[in-house]
Amino acid sequence: MLSLTVAAGAGEPWRFAMAKIARALLSVSDKTGLVPFARDLAAAGVELVSTGGTARALRAEGLAAIELSEYTGFPEMLDGRVKTLHPKVHGGLLHLRDNPEHVATAQRHGIPPIDLVVVNLYPFEQTVARPDVSLHEAIENIDIGGPSMLRSAAKNHDSVTVIVDPADYARVALQIRSDGATSRELRRELAAKVFARTAAYDAAIARHLAAAFGATLPSGAAASAPPETLELHAPRVQALRYGENPHQKAGLYGRFGDFYRQLHGKELSYNNILDLTAAVALISEFEGEAPTLAILKHTNPCGVGQGASLREAWDHAFATDRQAPFGGIITVNRPLDRSCAEAIAEIFSEVIVAPSFDPGALEVLQAKKNLRLLEVRGNPSAAAPWDLRSVGAGSYLWQERDLHTTSPAELKVVTRRAPTAAEMEAMQFGWRVVKHLKSNAILYCAPGRTLGVGAGQMSRVDSSRIAVWKAGEAGLPLAGSVVCSDAFFPFPDGLIAAAEAGATAAIQPGGSVRDAEVIAAADARGMAMVFTGHRHFRH
Repeated sequence: MLSLTVAAGAGEPWRFAMAKIARALLSVSDKTGLVPFARDLAAAGVELVSTGGTARALRAEGLAAIELSEYTGFPEMLDGRVKTLHPKVHGGLLHLRDNPEHVATAQRHGIPPIDLVVVNLYPFEQTVARPDVSLHEAIENIDIGGPSMLRSAAKNHDSVTVIVDPADYARVALQIRSDGATSRELRRELAAKVFARTAAYDAAIARHLAAAFGATLPSGAAASAPPETLELHAPRVQALRYGENPHQKAGLYGRFGDFYRQLHGKELSYNNILDLTAAVALISEFEGEAPTLAILKHTNPCGVGQGASLREAWDHAFATDRQAPFGGIITVNRPLDRSCAEAIAEIFSEVIVAPSFDPGALEVLQAKKNLRLLEVRGNPSAAAPWDLRSVGAGSYLWQERDLHTTSPAELKVVTRRAPTAAEMEAMQFGWRVVKHLKSNAILYCAPGRTLGVGAGQMSRVDSSRIAVWKAGEAGLPLAGSVVCSDAFFPFPDGLIAAAEAGATAAIQPGGSVRDAEVIAAADARGMAMVFTGHRHFRH
């Protein structure tokens, strides 16, 4: 063994040991790539020690593997629950090779060093992802010995190489073939990877059991309330070319691939992902309804339409704004057909998201090599009904996702005149769209179509002016329209501006200290107005 001490400035020295890897312990659930890696180890003269199923897999391929029970002299027991929790395993992993007392103790008790550990864990996450999984099956897939061995090996990474991911077999095998050992840099990298994996594994167990047990937080609040501890563990699924701007690095993490499948086009960008997830959240408001299509830009809907067909829905959505959709995101609430695809193909779009694409639609759209086409599987918002946002300095905001829907029975008519049937239809349509606009948000609409959109302004009156201007640019008259406001009108001026633009009805949350003044302004102009009792700020 070669032991080196390297000074670390004013702190304590770092010890690390480089020794020929003589003994490996292999115990894996996922046997991908195991046999070729084990052959490399055997060729380098490494003794292979293994647990039952892994040992059988190795022996079946002609490799000599010592079964762990033979190695420890102690049989597996309790249906395999106790097999690796043994001093000969953890002593072989944890003793410090450059500590004479540790070495003497290990020798006195007949504990040889274990230099390499290869472990991956019972597939708990995959098991509990099945909708029919039982609590018993989930608990039986909680690995105990695996995380213990990984943590022991990773803690003593000065002397022990540890692998938790089959993707790392090749790098380790290359170094062993070349030097008979691994570098300190590689051991450190692999050790850090182990602790990230075990942390994520434990977090997945905690989440599932809390849900299964209907657990409550220590404060007694419901489990759906903000968690006492926020666990953030998500594997990187895609390295992105850059973030919002080319000088910013970025990556995609988590379960994105469980809900989206890309069929065509360039890799998704950071901004594409923000936009398409906003688009899917909006279109999910119209699941199972008439053909509906939405066009978004910078996460804001710039046009939403319904119709007897998706082509008609496209005509209504695109008519709202014929400039903003350039380079936008388009989403639909049913399989995209050829007729609608031909209309969409006339402009440049970044991404189209649909539950599926008819063959004719694919033929049309795949002619555009850079256009990204994505299938969406299920409703991601329903699968994770909470939002998480970084606010810098390692701090986060957690909130329930705004999934509230307002039924007609919840609407409170506050003016002398009640809405007509057409106005009520427009209100119910527009109220689901305005909640997806950045606040302050004002939307003018008719039944099944948007007419003018104003979003993200510091003043609600400014948002209204922009919406009126956009409708004028599109040549869409606002006479007889409904105005939707994501929050209450704080003063009558916003309502008056809408009336002057042609709106005959308004839908808003209510709740302002000046509600009476706003209602009086509506009555003075013959407008109908309803309160929803819920605002929809979106920052």
